[in-house]
Amino acid sequence: MSWIKKIYPFNAEQTVNIASEFGPLVALFVVNAITGNVEDGTWALIIATFLAIIAMQLVLKRLPIFPLIASGVTVVFGILTLVTHDPFWVQVKVTMFNAAFAIFLFVGLFMKKNFFKYIFEKTFHYTQKGWDQFTWSFAWFFVATAIANEVVRQVYAPGHIYHVFGFEMDGVNVWILFKVALIMPASGAYAWLLTRIMQKHRLPDAEIERKDAVAAVATAVPVAHKKAAPDATPAS
Repeated sequence: MSWIKKIYPFNAEQTVNIASEFGPLVALFVVNAITGNVEDGTWALIIATFLAIIAMQLVLKRLPIFPLIASGVTVVFGILTLVTHDPFWVQVKVTMFNAAFAIFLFVGLFMKKNFFKYIFEKTFHYTQKGWDQFTWSFAWFFVATAIANEVVRQVYAPGHIYHVFGFEMDGVNVWILFKVALIMPASGAYAWLLTRIMQKHRLPDAEIERKDAVAAVATAVPVAHKKAAPDATPAS
């Protein structure tokens, strides 16, 4: 295995999968951080989601579920912020969405419906135990980020000036800095580390090939049966 593969264990298809699922969220937070404008961030998320849809349709032949859900929620809370001129809505959205998504993952696991397995199983091949551990870990990560977001939102109130790293910042800007400088890198590092750990749950190549063959047979267009040839056996 090359050193590049050790550092970045994803192939091209897996890269498109990951970028399409989480790229729009990155665009949202980056643009918010640069412009400080909720409307700009919302537009960035919508545009990135459309690009993700095109990329995934071309490469993976399916729609990006996570960005579609996140964009819908973000647009609603973004509109509320624009209408009320109160950043409360776009800030509390993160708490509510992350907490709700964590509950969704927990309920799915309880009902034997693994969400991450459903959206990633075509490009990542893990055992059922591996998928369950992956989803449990991410569910608790969403719980932790929801709590962290709410703490920062409560401590650093909009309209108040705070001294952070030698700079004077409004409470909303402190929250944006928290999202971009801490939560985003932490999320990326956590996903990378968890994916590396999950390699021990990777299915053997023979099992992957068997599953791919079964899937190909299941999705293939039925072939018309040939007309049976006359029986050449001489009559007795």
